[in-house]
Amino acid sequence: MDLYTASERLARAFVVDAHRPALGRHGLVGDGASAALVGVDGSVDWLCLPRFDSPSVFASLLDAERGGRLRVAPALRGFEALQAYDSQTCVLQTLFRAPGHGVAVLTDFMPWTGDPRSSIHELHRLLEVRDGTLPMEIVFDPRFGYGHEPARLEVTEHGAVAHGPDGVRLTLSVGDGVRLAARPEGGVSARFQARTGSRLWFVLSHRSPRPEPIAAYRPFEHLRATRRFWRGWAGRLRYDGPWRHDVLRSALTLKLLQYAPSGALVAAPTTSLPVGSDGARNWDYRYSWTRDSALAIRAMTLIGYREEARDFFHFVRDTVDQNDDLALMVAIDGAPVPEERVVEHLRGHDGRGPVRVGNAARDQDQLDITGALLDAAYLYERSGETLSVRLWRHVRRLVDQAIERVRQPDHGIWEPRTEPAHHVHSKLMTWVAVDRALRLAPLFGGDRSEKRWLRSRQGLEREILERGFDFDAGTFVGEYGGREVDATLLLMPLYGFLPADDPRVRRTLDRIRKELSHGPFLRRYDGGDGIDADEGAFVLCGFWLAEALALEGRLDGALEVFHEHVRATNHLGLLAEEIDPADRSPLGNFPQAFSHLGLIQAAARLDLALRLRDEGRAAPPRLPFDPPEVR
Repeated sequence: MDLYTASERLARAFVVDAHRPALGRHGLVGDGASAALVGVDGSVDWLCLPRFDSPSVFASLLDAERGGRLRVAPALRGFEALQAYDSQTCVLQTLFRAPGHGVAVLTDFMPWTGDPRSSIHELHRLLEVRDGTLPMEIVFDPRFGYGHEPARLEVTEHGAVAHGPDGVRLTLSVGDGVRLAARPEGGVSARFQARTGSRLWFVLSHRSPRPEPIAAYRPFEHLRATRRFWRGWAGRLRYDGPWRHDVLRSALTLKLLQYAPSGALVAAPTTSLPVGSDGARNWDYRYSWTRDSALAIRAMTLIGYREEARDFFHFVRDTVDQNDDLALMVAIDGAPVPEERVVEHLRGHDGRGPVRVGNAARDQDQLDITGALLDAAYLYERSGETLSVRLWRHVRRLVDQAIERVRQPDHGIWEPRTEPAHHVHSKLMTWVAVDRALRLAPLFGGDRSEKRWLRSRQGLEREILERGFDFDAGTFVGEYGGREVDATLLLMPLYGFLPADDPRVRRTLDRIRKELSHGPFLRRYDGGDGIDADEGAFVLCGFWLAEALALEGRLDGALEVFHEHVRATNHLGLLAEEIDPADRSPLGNFPQAFSHLGLIQAAARLDLALRLRDEGRAAPPRLPFDPPEVR
């Protein structure tokens, strides 16, 4: 990021009044097991404990009255707030500025122990007054079970303990001079004067028997250790291009979205944040998709985080090993995703319900995921790792199954709530599965299936070129026999199916831009998907477009698309699932792994394209782990 953009972002102050902050005005902190969204008004508006997919304890993001929150903020209206991460960390700082009163800084973090098996499940909040005297307020109003279970609160000498169902407890320890008392509307609160030089800690702890004196939590030691961990982790970044700040923030965000005990990647830490004017497309994304993990392996390997890429891969490998099959999505411990249900008592973000937990898409047929896994396995080998013969046996079986099932229709990558169809992307990814199996087989001494796989790859190629092509328009289409394009068609050159300069690819790219673009942003598709509701532009598709343009040699256009998507990040560099093209506000679950994966890979490809142009070379910007083109 250039200095002007950085200074503009850091100077972006928000005026906080009685209204709740918008979705994008939040930062994320986490501990490798769960994560909290903290608003610019000092409110923890979303937190599930002890895991990403546990029932929420704070969910005011989904219902300001019933969801519950933990808020530390000036007891004033109209104060200003600025928010930024401490350099190269996931320690969040929110500055409160109240003219005529003073300035205070709230530091939020969840201690990172470094041991994936022993997260302590605490949120530490430090309030420091830098100037003047500020009237402050703390509100502790936990609501267990997605706001369904009222907490029984008990005020103690050092804070308060909230008793929930099945013996669950949540404690809040407060600094000296803060006296909590019951609120008529629920929870407990306190008002106090904070003066220059004062430091007050607030420590939220899960399953602690009682609030302890602040010193017992050793918060300064945890703050130092957490900063040290994040800065050490950031120091492993192997990307020094022009967008280093943005790539690092995306990498840090992905690390926050990884469930450390298993290595699973959640698609997002939230559920049911709307992408349109209503909540028809509200889904629960707190689970691990095979496709997302495969993309994470590629992105994290590209920028030097091989350990995280290995953990992602091992989670998918272990899931296949345990279930003897490849699941579309699983819970973060590898268990089945819960059945989808509606949480009736929560109104939804900005009243746009329903709120859903679980995900019915778990039962869909999405035939592209075997290709995603095989591409990840191929990348895993090329990055210096070694596949086991046991996994290879699973891989062989999955490839054979994919070849058998490719004649069937499926639901496709976008999870429509319609009948299955013959999606070109699913056929393409089956082609990828067979292609990567052919490339991996020699590492295991060859395979008796290679000739059959070769025939299948050639047959799939012919089929896609004939049935997935609209000869009248001269472009590929999203479904066999269809007339509409789909943003997934941009992936054909990225996966090595056709070169980017193939006339059919060029015409398809131009048609996608003409029919799916909103300025630099891109919708996924046109046409019905069984959901009668609008949505915004899909962030990942925009980054695919930037890569496709760069591969084709239209670097200036690629840079424009990429820069506009980077500008659409929030004040902290975080991206949601979608963007409202009208005002660039975030839409959907937040932050979204897909979006940050796309940013990392697009930055790497555009950086390479710039270097090739500077060196006077006309070669396409092919990244180190791109497969050789078949044709």
